[in-house]
Amino acid sequence: MPTRADQDLEALGRLRGGPVTPEAIAQLRTALASKHPAVVARAAKLAGELDAADLEPDLARACERLVASPARADPGCHTKTAIVVALDRVGHPGGRAFLAGVHFVQREPVAGGTRDTAGDFRAACAIALAQMHHPAAVDEIADLLADADAAVRVIAARAIACTESERGAPLLRMKILTGDGEPQVVSECLAALLKVAPTASLPFFERLLAEGEGPRCEGAAIALGESRAEAAFELLRAWWQRTTRPQTRRTALLAIAMQRREPAFAFLLALVAEGNGPDARDALAALAVHRDDDALRRRVLAAAERDDLDLASALADFVPKRP
Repeated sequence: MPTRADQDLEALGRLRGGPVTPEAIAQLRTALASKHPAVVARAAKLAGELDAADLEPDLARACERLVASPARADPGCHTKTAIVVALDRVGHPGGRAFLAGVHFVQREPVAGGTRDTAGDFRAACAIALAQMHHPAAVDEIADLLADADAAVRVIAARAIACTESERGAPLLRMKILTGDGEPQVVSECLAALLKVAPTASLPFFERLLAEGEGPRCEGAAIALGESRAEAAFELLRAWWQRTTRPQTRRTALLAIAMQRREPAFAFLLALVAEGNGPDARDALAALAVHRDDDALRRRVLAAAERDDLDLASALADFVPKRP
């Protein structure tokens, strides 16, 4: 026999894709006050999909209630996370629920002890604070760069990038310099730094490139490439010109290719056409990340028309196999 929760979930399912009527709002409001986390989570998701701003107070109250409840009221924090995602979408003036959740820890029993299950919830609150440009966003998110959960640290860096505030730059620089056991955290911090301080951070990136080699140096190069900034191209080209280490030179050319800008393409195509054997082959390998770009492939084929057997072999790898 279906339980009350099953019946509520079925009824909510019938609201999907329908109009935002007063009756639908009333039904969602009742569901958000349910004691069943699955019902609340479904109602929150629907409220977000329907962009039902009238339900903002109800969503906020549901989140507040669950934050104050024992872990068994929302195992895994899935419901609280769904509510925050919905609040982020419909709008949550003041961000009270986000501020309450960004540092929330929920320990649940596992074999041999307990574990924190609120990482996704903290991360969702951090993103929400950043996207609403809350005045305290950077200060609140800063702590998450040292979160025990590596996935939360990654999201914290992305959230700081979303703030578009240069106030986050010193935090990101410190994290980059102190490092992290999860390489993706540092990569995200490098990318975020170029978003919050695209010009002011260039001397910092130049110093990282001056290290010559190592994961941090290579990560800085890739971040510069992905930024597509004109000044970043000049830094990468200068780095390539002054280094003699083959792997470093290949990394520099790959980063240049990732710029996806005409000056970068022109530089690499010139190397294919006129560079010495190793440089031409490295440039060709870097351009291979765009092998599905028909127009660029034609330019590569034209540039590679030279008497170089090794280059011809590399070119065969660049051209995709036709079925």
